[in-house]
Amino acid sequence: MLTLTAVAQGPVETARRRVEAADYRMSGRLVRVDGSGARTSYAVNIRAHWFPGALRVVLEVASPPEARVHVLLETKPGEKSSIQIAHPGDAGMAALPFEKWSDGPLGAGFSYEDLLEGEYLWAGQTALGEAKFGARDCDVLKSTPGPADRSHYSEVKSWLDHASSFPVHEEKTLKGSGNVKEFNYFGLRQTEGVWSASQVEVKMRGHAGSMLLILDRGTPKAHLELKDFSPAQISRF
Repeated sequence: MLTLTAVAQGPVETARRRVEAADYRMSGRLVRVDGSGARTSYAVNIRAHWFPGALRVVLEVASPPEARVHVLLETKPGEKSSIQIAHPGDAGMAALPFEKWSDGPLGAGFSYEDLLEGEYLWAGQTALGEAKFGARDCDVLKSTPGPADRSHYSEVKSWLDHASSFPVHEEKTLKGSGNVKEFNYFGLRQTEGVWSASQVEVKMRGHAGSMLLILDRGTPKAHLELKDFSPAQISRF
């Protein structure tokens, strides 16, 4: 059960409503930029839908051929999240071990876990007041996982735009190392009443290089159904 402090209820409830309204398809590119500026790019497709009590997300890496993979992620408030993965030639989907959640198609920058959007559903939520990030007025929210919340992060701080409740900046602190991954959201836009970003940049604080998720096109109200998240269908290539 999600528990909220009274002061956090406003920002976290608006963030949760955004997650619970998810029903989209997106296509774009996941790009790794190394310290020298060299780029490696994968074509990706993402779809997501909130079903009663659960967010389901599918990530498909479409190219290059040797990198193809399909991933099914499920987030449930107050329950353990799950990630399943399939590669061409596999008999079906297999559970991704928790220790590999912090990895991703192009490394740890934009990880599989980052697609879960679980932080807004975690047990611990604390409002840190209002602050500007760039030109935007934001509510700052600190989220911490509870015993049932499986995560490699010890806390996530989110700067939520007042106008849209969409994050413009996040700082995710990794357990153990204390390293901070910084997420910056660019090109906020509203389509059919749904807010999204055209690009997400991820950087490890103090390290060279970055990861970019560039979204070229999408459908904000895709009318997805349970069959669109069937493991049997997702495991087909």
